[in-house]
Amino acid sequence: MDTLRYDVARDALAAGRTPNLAAVLPGGIWEERHSPGSFTFSAHQAFFAGFLPTPARPGKHARPFALAFPGSETIGPGTCVLDAPDIVAGLAGLGYHTVCIGGVGFFNKQSPLGRVLPGLFAESHWSPALGVTDPRSTENQVSLAIEVLSRRPRDRRVFLFLNVSAIHQPNRFYLPGATADTIESHAAALAYVDAALGKLFEALRRRGPWLVVACSDHGTAYGEDGYEGHRLAHPVVWTVPYAEFLLEGTTP
Repeated sequence: MDTLRYDVARDALAAGRTPNLAAVLPGGIWEERHSPGSFTFSAHQAFFAGFLPTPARPGKHARPFALAFPGSETIGPGTCVLDAPDIVAGLAGLGYHTVCIGGVGFFNKQSPLGRVLPGLFAESHWSPALGVTDPRSTENQVSLAIEVLSRRPRDRRVFLFLNVSAIHQPNRFYLPGATADTIESHAAALAYVDAALGKLFEALRRRGPWLVVACSDHGTAYGEDGYEGHRLAHPVVWTVPYAEFLLEGTTP
């Protein structure tokens, strides 16, 4: 969920504004973590190298996925270690069909830079309907994800990556009457995203089980300490929500 702040995710959950996420989050809560990057490209390069957001507490934390390289101190007994240049290629080597449904500009394939991250995947999709300027972007992304999965045999494993763009600015159109992006419109965008994700979770269960990693890549500032936006070192930018859980399948 691109640009989602931890404090906003936590407070929306407590206020009952994200019921679909509340139903799947372990213990019904978000875990507070620190992102490896302060903007989309850097954070996702780290994610696909096996460095997901780190628990916001002292200690060495074993990672669920890692790439084989000497000297790693965060590969534990339960880590899936892949001998590949990135997680996507590693999972493809294990027989997974890899799919990217893009959202923000670093996934739009309209420039050499915008093709780097989608280019890791065997199948990638982007259109303006999936991007930040479409108020129905998450609904469109979910519909496309369901369609993509329907074309794959149920016995074919899939690594599905979805870059949810709605929370990224501009998000003012999710708050009636708003003329500028604010932390309130950020929260309203999250509520919209949650409503759309319910349909995706249902579709995943019909094909499941799935190991789901739900997280943000970074937050963004709305005037805190004079800061605006992201690509900067501030707690509201590097502190992100995180969850990993098994979404059980249902009987066909």
